[in-house]
Amino acid sequence: MVSIEQEREAMFKKLQLLRSITNSHAHDKASVVLDASKYIKDLKHRVERLNQDIATAAGFTGQNFPTIRVEEQEDDFMIKVFTTRNCQGLLVFILEAFEELGLEVLQARISASDSFILEAIATRENKEADDHIDAQVVEQVVLRGIQKWIEVSEQE
Repeated sequence: MVSIEQEREAMFKKLQLLRSITNSHAHDKASVVLDASKYIKDLKHRVERLNQDIATAAGFTGQNFPTIRVEEQEDDFMIKVFTTRNCQGLLVFILEAFEELGLEVLQARISASDSFILEAIATRENKEADDHIDAQVVEQVVLRGIQKWIEVSEQE
């Protein structure tokens, strides 16, 4: 038979694992489970956004769709956007996407003559905020900015 102490130890290990997966800092069971629930909801929203982005990007295969790369660097993000064609007005939509996410551009290098190249270092305006922003979230927001630019460009 499994003793009560072994069951408690097993439960404690499972809570520790759940806490580490969800980046929870809670100590009681109910709070850990609540954090896990929020984490799962966030993952579901990310999957929905990714599916939307994939569907949208699939419609632009005939165009030179911009390449987006985002890397985390301590508290900052290095954001690179590149496309082989000139994209007049794209920078405005990308900067609006940064603003939407609460990112402040610390340094940027832009070329928009024959092609569009953006290399920017951005940081969160409010570093004490509870919401977690990682490279994937930044990439998705930049992608939505590009999609908005494409929609506006097609209407003109």
